[in-house]
Amino acid sequence: MFKKIAGFCIVVVAFVAGGCASVPMASTDKDDSAKTFKAKAGMANIYVYRNETFGAALKMAVVLDGKLAGDTASKTYFLFEVAPGKHELIAKGENDSVLPLTVQAGNNYFVWQEMKMGMFAGRSVLQLVDETKGRAGVAECKLIEAMR
Repeated sequence: MFKKIAGFCIVVVAFVAGGCASVPMASTDKDDSAKTFKAKAGMANIYVYRNETFGAALKMAVVLDGKLAGDTASKTYFLFEVAPGKHELIAKGENDSVLPLTVQAGNNYFVWQEMKMGMFAGRSVLQLVDETKGRAGVAECKLIEAMR
């Protein structure tokens, strides 16, 4: 029981602490280009953004179609340029949040990674949002350099 309480306290301190997790960031030019929201010919854009400061000390892994893309941090986003069809996003933390998507060429898709407090680590929920909310959320964030 003591270990559970201690673990919970560590998580709370991590969430409250002002420290920010560090992830590899893309150049300002790439960030500016991504924020034009123009899909390449024959492709679709999937934006995964995390615009909250809650859980700022925690990184959360994001997997696209079975391949690790990297980690999100507070006020960051990924842009994935994908072929039309079915795709699967997974946010890994204390839980796995799975979001299947079917995308069409020329369209933008916005996925909000909402942070939640877990028992021993951070949790997140991936939520498909409309374009107005998605563009506003991405505008608050900086582009991450994806590993893929």
